[in-house]
Amino acid sequence: MEKNQIIKNKEYLNECLKRQYKQNDIERIYSGYNSNRYVTLRINTIKATTVEIERTLKSEGIEYMGVQWSKEAIIIKNRTEKEIQQLDIYKDGKIYLQSLSSMLPPIVLKPQANEDILDMAAAPGGKTTQIAALTQNKANITACELNTIRMERLKYNVEKQGASSVYIMQKDSRNIDDFFSFDRVLLDAPCSGSGTLDLKDENAFKFFSKKLVEKSVKAQVALLKKALRVLKPGREMVYSTCSILDCENEDVISKTLISENAELVPIEFLGKDSLPLLPVKNKETMCVCPNEFYEGFFIAKIKKIK
Repeated sequence: MEKNQIIKNKEYLNECLKRQYKQNDIERIYSGYNSNRYVTLRINTIKATTVEIERTLKSEGIEYMGVQWSKEAIIIKNRTEKEIQQLDIYKDGKIYLQSLSSMLPPIVLKPQANEDILDMAAAPGGKTTQIAALTQNKANITACELNTIRMERLKYNVEKQGASSVYIMQKDSRNIDDFFSFDRVLLDAPCSGSGTLDLKDENAFKFFSKKLVEKSVKAQVALLKKALRVLKPGREMVYSTCSILDCENEDVISKTLISENAELVPIEFLGKDSLPLLPVKNKETMCVCPNEFYEGFFIAKIKKIK
C-alpha cells in the first residue's frame, strides 16, 4: 500500500474522532491505541471450575486478577499468549483466550437455558462458546459463518470447548430464511475495527480505511434488519462492534429501528460501572474506550416490539 493511502487513512480516523469526541476523550483513545494490552482469558465452565483454573494458575506462578462483571474473566499479568497456550488447561479447552471487551455482549444478552439463540457472525467462536457456557449447554444455539476457513476454525473451537449445544450453519446471515425465529440474537457485526487499532504495529492503517467503514455500514444495516426479522416479538437481541465510530454504531441503529419496529433497552449488569466508557449519543447504549485491559467496543441491546 502506498504511503499516501496510509496517511489518508490516518487523517480519516482523526476526522471521525474529532467530529465525535472531545479532545480529552481522543487523548484517552490514542493512549489506548498505544498501550500494551494484557493477555485475558475466559474460564470455560463447561469443562472446568473457577477454583480449578485459579489453582492451576497459582501452581504455575502465573499472576492474575479478576474483573467486577464476571467470575470467569481473568487478566494475566506476567505471561504471553504463547506461554498460556502451552498449558494443559488451554490445550484441553478449559480456558479460552478472549479479549475482555468481546466477553461483554453475551453477558449483556443474558441467554437462558432452553432458548433458541442465533449468533449471526460467529467465527472464531469465543462468544458462541461463551453463550453455551452461560446456559450450561442447555440452549439451542445456531452459529452462522459463511467463510469456509473461518467456519472450520469455529467448528474446531466449538468442539474443543465442549459446546455441544451449538449447531453450525455455513451461511451468510443476511440470507437466513425469514421463517426462522429466535428467542435471542447476537449480532457482533463486521466492522472497521477502529476500537482495536494498535499503533505500535506499522501495518495498523493498512486495513482501516474510509472504504472499509462504508462497506461495513452497509453490511451492518442489512444484518441488523435481518436480525430483527428473525427475532421473536417481545424478545431481545444485542448489536455489537469493535468500532468506536458512531457511523457504525448508533447511526446504524437509528437508521434501522424505526423501520423494523424495535427499541433500545437499557444495558444493566453488575460491574458495568467499572468499565472505561466513552460518551455516547444515546445513554441506553455503551462504548468501551480502548486501554491496557480493553479493546474499544460498542454494545446496544434492542427489543422487538410486539
